[in-house]
Amino acid sequence: MQGRVRLGKRTKELATVLKPREIAVISHEDLDTVGAAGLIEAGVLAVINARSSLTCRYPNLGPQMLRDQQIPLLDNVGEGIFDLLQDQDLVEIQGRKVLFQGKVIAVGTLVTDHVIKERHRLAERNLPRELDRFVTNTLDYALREKDLFLGDIPFPRIKRELRGKTVIVVVRGIGYREDLKVLGPFIQEAKPIMLGVDGGADALLASGYRPHIIVGDMDSVSDRALRSGAQLIAHAYADGQCPGQERLVRLGVPYDLVPAPGTSEDLALLLAHDQGADLIVLVGSHSNMIDFLEKGRPGMASTFLTRLKIGPILLDAKKVSELYRPSTPLKALPVVLAALIPILLFVALASPWRHYLRLLWLQLRLIAGWL
Repeated sequence: MQGRVRLGKRTKELATVLKPREIAVISHEDLDTVGAAGLIEAGVLAVINARSSLTCRYPNLGPQMLRDQQIPLLDNVGEGIFDLLQDQDLVEIQGRKVLFQGKVIAVGTLVTDHVIKERHRLAERNLPRELDRFVTNTLDYALREKDLFLGDIPFPRIKRELRGKTVIVVVRGIGYREDLKVLGPFIQEAKPIMLGVDGGADALLASGYRPHIIVGDMDSVSDRALRSGAQLIAHAYADGQCPGQERLVRLGVPYDLVPAPGTSEDLALLLAHDQGADLIVLVGSHSNMIDFLEKGRPGMASTFLTRLKIGPILLDAKKVSELYRPSTPLKALPVVLAALIPILLFVALASPWRHYLRLLWLQLRLIAGWL
């Protein structure tokens, strides 16, 4: 396999600039579903990972997603590959080897179905230990951060009125497409405020919706979304530093800076609650231990405290597409026919309708014969 490479140590950022049929060179330990989904959506030809995509710490699903799309993943080739290659260099992948200008520059492990199965088996055995550590960290962080979360966060003035309205908060997590599709009729009718969390803003644009507000550290959202006219709320660390602030300045787009602990998803939910939203619908959320481990979070204290504060106005749309299955007209057809049989019998016996029905029956037989 041959292709031109594009390098990026942060997979989410690389996915926004990756061109179709390019080979992605990443440095991503325990490749997560969001990162893999971004590479797949970009049309990646193959993936070369400088680190281990499957460390067996927990059963991460990113490598399996690439396998399902028949995208080769060459793993653990070493960080030195970033010193040997530049964007648009033409490389060749031969089995476990990476060749550049006819020379082998790196050797890794080809991730196969067997490799994934065995690594996941070991990860399942390690999961109880990881769960114990995760719960301990969650309780520890909750104790330290409760005053910050349960108190008042200094939000800026929001240009759109949220009080008494429905706010749909979109995170680009697993299942967001299905959830947005199912919510389509509700969105058309309720006209909610659309709030994208980082790449969730691009998810809204891809689904045909315009984000009104974007919250996040702005590391995995496209320039197109940032220039869409949405109000930008840059999530900074508690000390005021924001990873994406330099990018926002470079783009020349107006933004407000909000320092707060926790995730940008939590900040978006707290913003909607603070502004008096009547209902918050969360799409593509992170709600279990695997989700948070894939994000590199040692615990979920901020999410626990956020949901504790928001209370009953939060509706989590995760898996909603599996719960709501609109019935098709074909499924209702037997019921309709059963109800029509007595009516048709009555009409058939009454004159002159029986003649019309006989003609209709003959026409149907002719049509069936033509088919």
